[in-house]
Amino acid sequence: MTIRHSISWWCFESLMPPEKLISTAVELGFDGIELVGQQHWDAIRDAGLEIAAVVGHESLGDGLNKVANHDRIEREIIENLKLAEDYSIRRLICFTGNRHGESDERGLEVTAEGLRRVAKAAEEADVYLALELLNSKVNHVGYQCDRTEWGVEVVKRVASPRVGLLYDIYHMQIMEGDLIRTIQDNHDHFAHYHTAGNPGRNNLDETQEIYYPAVISAIRDTGYNGYVGHEFIPVGDPVEALKNALQVCTI
Repeated sequence: MTIRHSISWWCFESLMPPEKLISTAVELGFDGIELVGQQHWDAIRDAGLEIAAVVGHESLGDGLNKVANHDRIEREIIENLKLAEDYSIRRLICFTGNRHGESDERGLEVTAEGLRRVAKAAEEADVYLALELLNSKVNHVGYQCDRTEWGVEVVKRVASPRVGLLYDIYHMQIMEGDLIRTIQDNHDHFAHYHTAGNPGRNNLDETQEIYYPAVISAIRDTGYNGYVGHEFIPVGDPVEALKNALQVCTI
């Protein structure tokens, strides 16, 4: 199985013009770009790249774990599923939002209910809804889907082949560690992966604590052939940082 690699647009868009970022992705051997505004989709596809994933709904902090948001989120996801079909985008990223004082059990129930409302549409479009795991310790204080076990339980309750988790390696290193065992035990529920170095969310190099060759090997060994999205803030030359990330993750 061959893992594909994508660049997270938002991490690099302030560092080079759009046409340079797209051409860099092609020249370095990336397969796609993700988390990118629709105004760039045609240029990305014209360059022979895929749009690996986009955001499925608003907003990260106020999301699926509130019943009051479900009508809005359903409308947004249905609209984005139509766009995803038009542009052959296979993953829409979804968010629980922050806890807002609710218990984890209530959050599980409500988040699963919200995803069940759109699961059939995702299946019909053959698009994954990837609920993102984020750390609530450093970057997203209060975010509810901050542990793999909790996210897996949401996915189990939805019980759709097109609803899974976005396993963000950087975020889960902060919250849990034990990355390889977690991937081995739960990969059936993972629809997408993100990388970044920890601490700092920077380059995938010797200054950080995650040994990415072993982590990527573990992902490959599960038979995964989807995308690993590189979502890090580059330090130094962004092109060299991307080149190094691709080398580290294809060993």
